Amino acid sequence: MRYFKLLLVVVIGVVVGGCSQNKKSTLISDADVLHNNVDELTQVIIYDVFTPPVASRIYGYANLAAYEAMRYADPKYASITNQLRGFKKMPEPQKGKKYNYALAATKALFTVAHKVTFSVDTLKKYEDKVYAMYKDNLDDSTYARSMAFGEKIGTTVLNRANFDNYIKTRGKPRFLGSTDPGKWHPTPPDYLDGVEYCWGDMETFKVNAIDFPLPPPAPYSDDKNSEFYKQSLDVYQRSKNITKEEVEIARFWDDNPFVIQHSGHMMFVDKKITPGGHWIGITTIACKKTHANAVKTAQAYALTSIALYDAFICGWKVKYKYEYIRPVTVINDKIDHDWLPMLQTPPFPEYPSAHSDISGASAVILTHLFGDNFEYQDTSDLRYIGMQRHFNSFLEAANETSLSRYYGGIHYLNSVNVAAAHGRKIGEYIWNSLKLQN
Repeated sequence: MRYFKLLLVVVIGVVVGGCSQNKKSTLISDADVLHNNVDELTQVIIYDVFTPPVASRIYGYANLAAYEAMRYADPKYASITNQLRGFKKMPEPQKGKKYNYALAATKALFTVAHKVTFSVDTLKKYEDKVYAMYKDNLDDSTYARSMAFGEKIGTTVLNRANFDNYIKTRGKPRFLGSTDPGKWHPTPPDYLDGVEYCWGDMETFKVNAIDFPLPPPAPYSDDKNSEFYKQSLDVYQRSKNITKEEVEIARFWDDNPFVIQHSGHMMFVDKKITPGGHWIGITTIACKKTHANAVKTAQAYALTSIALYDAFICGWKVKYKYEYIRPVTVINDKIDHDWLPMLQTPPFPEYPSAHSDISGASAVILTHLFGDNFEYQDTSDLRYIGMQRHFNSFLEAANETSLSRYYGGIHYLNSVNVAAAHGRKIGEYIWNSLKLQN
């Protein structure tokens, strides 16, 4: 009898254990899968400390790949890559065959991400969980077919990335600027060499940079009545009379992915989202608030990423054309030797403000997608800096972003205003030049 009871316990344990092992993962919505994928990509971008321009390239290729796979879930959505520069025709699903396009979009995005980021092991850990969820809920043939389709899309997108001049820009020598009057050279506190000075040579997705010229900044002058001197004095005086609200705005939009903090002889680094990552986060918020389906979600990420990428290239081209001096350099030399801006000055030339440029472009795209008076709470930076802000529209947020660079003491007012207008023009061009539905 005792043997029978023991055998019964063992049998029950095997049955219960077997049931536990065979328990299927719960399938989450397609849109949530896409949001989670992009968030994972953002975390790797932060961890790997990519510069803002490079981060925009990662978002661009990855989100385009995801969209080109996801769009087949709704036939009315048109291909975007076949309207951009340098992309080959994308693979198409087999007619009459069953696919899970959210799985294909996931595979496409991470096929790209593996080649354009460093922390591939981190991505794979996340991917394994997502793929296991689909494997539990799909028949084997649909799972295998969807994975293969997504990989083909990702590989085709990567083919374009091989010829966008990125590899050439990696072989550049250090850029230390110039000591000529009015020219940029490394700034305090760490005097780092200029970041991505060849980025203006990158191949844009849609925009031709020469079609969006910018006026030259104020010419250098030692005359205290000159526009050049006055703009520097304006930044200095603003820092002395800045309001609590302006301080909050500057800190909220800092988005410097690599801030070096100093405490005595100690140095440590704060990592957080890039400017582009902030606008990708706003895209997430807009999609979730409107309950956008997976195809519109993928489209929103792709279009915002195009705007970010092209605006960065156009703005960076001008930055290293003029090599314009930063406010801190002029103020330390002419006004106050001990002054430092509230925000840490990024290591590249001043004109134009890239953050203003990419924000204007992104805000225009999001306005077209979600409406002019789109009210939202921006929690994109909450987990990184513990701050959030409320906005009544994307353009209102972009305007505040632009001014934040002036409040923070790292840009002249003219530079942010000119760049903001430039970015809006780029965004409008991208939106108007693309056919988004079949």
